[in-house]
Amino acid sequence: MPDPSPDVPDEAMLPAVGQCHCISLRKAARRISLYYDSCLAPVGLRATQFSMLAALASGKPLSVNALAAMLDLDRSTAGQNIKLLERDGLMDIIPSEQDRRARIIRLTAAGRARLAAAMPLWQRAQQAFEVLNGADEAAAMREMLKDMEVPLPANSLDLGE
Repeated sequence: MPDPSPDVPDEAMLPAVGQCHCISLRKAARRISLYYDSCLAPVGLRATQFSMLAALASGKPLSVNALAAMLDLDRSTAGQNIKLLERDGLMDIIPSEQDRRARIIRLTAAGRARLAAAMPLWQRAQQAFEVLNGADEAAAMREMLKDMEVPLPANSLDLGE
């Protein structure tokens, strides 16, 4: 197979790996997700599922789209997790009282119990993360990520050209 970029020396490509914002964030997100998933495993939840149950804990029923938007998940990822949580009896999907065509998700009693069992595991994960990384640094990281601006072009990459 021919070299796809014969004019670019291999050393010139190294900054793309070590300095890429996307790669750095994805690597950190994978490590953190794996850690939280392992912490929540004893109660049979993954981090995304825990966050979905926690979002529904207020008692306010949400549409699939509203829940996905709240957690910044794509509709398909949200849908896959909702199916699993519904299968396990942790949430119900019911028709909306305002619009019978719309579907609403709500936490079941079993979901509330599973969330209660998961909460101490999540709290320990949070504490361990803060011990390793510093409580102030963890808070600053959350704030920075919450406010991070990223260009989101409608249909293609907007590279300013």
